Amino acid sequence: MNLQQLFQDFNPSKFVVHSCLLVFVALFALRLDNHVTWSFWCVFTPIWLWKSLVIMGATVGSYVWWKYPHFRLEGEAYIHFKSMLISLAIHLILLMFELLVCDKIESERYLWILVFIPLIFISIVSIAVCIWAVKHDRSFELELFCAVNVLQFIFLALRLDGFIGWSWEVVFVPLWIVMCLSLVGVLYTIIFAAILLRTPEVNAQQRKSSFQSALGYTFLVIPILIFQVLLANKLDGDIKMSYTAVASPLFVSFITLIIMSFSAKGGNKWWFGMRKDFCSFVLGACPLLQEYGNIAYNSERRTNGVELEQRSEKTELSNIKKADLLKPVLPIISIELPD
Repeated sequence: MNLQQLFQDFNPSKFVVHSCLLVFVALFALRLDNHVTWSFWCVFTPIWLWKSLVIMGATVGSYVWWKYPHFRLEGEAYIHFKSMLISLAIHLILLMFELLVCDKIESERYLWILVFIPLIFISIVSIAVCIWAVKHDRSFELELFCAVNVLQFIFLALRLDGFIGWSWEVVFVPLWIVMCLSLVGVLYTIIFAAILLRTPEVNAQQRKSSFQSALGYTFLVIPILIFQVLLANKLDGDIKMSYTAVASPLFVSFITLIIMSFSAKGGNKWWFGMRKDFCSFVLGACPLLQEYGNIAYNSERRTNGVELEQRSEKTELSNIKKADLLKPVLPIISIELPD
């Protein structure tokens, strides 16, 4: 296990977001099944933690930006900083939606269409944000999700308020379309990985990365599709399952996303004013970890002490040979003394 290689491409932002969503979905399903009787304000605790970290990270990053003007000259500092501010604005509007949802569930004071207004606004704004992100080579997963689901959010609000009486299978039509396109992408990655595995000219690293991508996207999209089918049938009353069982495929997708965050790379370097990769920042902040970060651990299977002794003997012999090679070679001169 090489710790430095493990955390070299680690994306802490995606790890935090997907971990919080995993815990939230589990708590929300348990609350709907009445396995826990907590208030929904407590059930939304992982969401509040996620948004608190975003606000804190942007605040510290903005302070470092204004405190140290010479940091602004570092590469693409302006683009990274603008990206952080855009992400902060979207998260604040999303926080407004989550507060309204929580208050609506607890009090039933207003219509769902009013609750979904911030989310619909985010979806419209996200289209422009996606265009900006493509031009500046920035990631835009959350913005893309909101942009392609604007019609789905409108259908959900109208169905929850009773303005339309469609079945939930029809309400989820925009999401079915998105999932079909995702399945096409998964099929493409599987075919591409199979072609690379049978191509001898491709190196082992490319084969491994393509196979991991195909495996990751398969375990990401297929469980979401199964969850969507189960949820539509559950809401329509066609099946009798607990919400925890319905949400169980979604846990597989979130666990896959958490694992993929260790090889996601990227990330904004201005969160919390780090200005560097997460691994480099942690090693710089904790110098004691540098010793362990540069060590690779190998798990070896030993049945008895014979294998260990043989390996130690081989090691000693190799060390002796190396020592012999390192000895200086001196010429031997014979000196004959006269009688």
